[in-house]
Amino acid sequence: MILVTGASGFVGSALAQMLHARGIPHRLASRRGGAGHVVVATLDQDTNWMPALDGVDTVVHLAARVHVMDETEQDPLAAFRQSNVAASVNLARQAVKAGVRRLVFVSSIKVNGESTESGRPFSEGDLPQPVGDYGISKFEAEQALLVIGSETGLEVSIVRPPLVYGPGVKANFHAMIRAVQKRLPLPLASIANKRSLIFVENLADLLIVCAQHRNAANAVFMASDGQDLSTPEMIAMLAGSMGHKPFLLPVPVPVLRGIAKATGRSETIQRLTENLQVDIALSRTRLGWTPPVELEEAFARTVRASLH
Repeated sequence: MILVTGASGFVGSALAQMLHARGIPHRLASRRGGAGHVVVATLDQDTNWMPALDGVDTVVHLAARVHVMDETEQDPLAAFRQSNVAASVNLARQAVKAGVRRLVFVSSIKVNGESTESGRPFSEGDLPQPVGDYGISKFEAEQALLVIGSETGLEVSIVRPPLVYGPGVKANFHAMIRAVQKRLPLPLASIANKRSLIFVENLADLLIVCAQHRNAANAVFMASDGQDLSTPEMIAMLAGSMGHKPFLLPVPVPVLRGIAKATGRSETIQRLTENLQVDIALSRTRLGWTPPVELEEAFARTVRASLH
């Protein structure tokens, strides 16, 4: 029996559908509830997980306080630590008491950093350099869970995904789809970067592998579609899925960054212009995992869902 926390979220919903389709026994837990969900109203050091953990041998922990663009907390790091560190430690300790064998923790590539040098993707062996309160909290949670694992025998498997996209995606990726659909002129033709990303179904598949494969115990894995794209390539693939060509204008990257700084959008332009690549060689060799959905098909499915 697999318990999925955060089951009503973007990744959790996709994982729940996949577990159901494959006939894998599972239980869903979420704050908002839903059909067949165990309601877990809070996410902190005092959450009672025991009813949800009854009869469970594996936990996939997705519930978290996620990175937000417009932060409202006076002390964001404290808020992230409560939801992402203290709550994860609390869940792990209760899981041990309930006899759970393995916990799969969905972390973030932000544990490694915000960008990579050209041709040097992040790998599991790199020294973590978490950036921002969210990345720091995810790294601290990883470390705490590994300690619990070493002390109790709980198997801990950690997955660090980059940008996750797919049907229902929101935020910047959805905004990009809409801009391409409207054939708006995008001043991004001069960008020559490479970005890793992962289709939500590919991530869900990897999480199931990490929940079941004996070689996934006590290890960290990178996640991606296995094919990196530049920002112009990404836009061209989105446009191709809509049956037309992209409307890209060549504007020098320093000019883009200057405009972004003046308009308070530096973080967005950073993501569009810099490299952020991950190496999934360990996931392939140690787990025998290959992303099941090809990149073009993943983009096409995402576009179809977003335009209907």
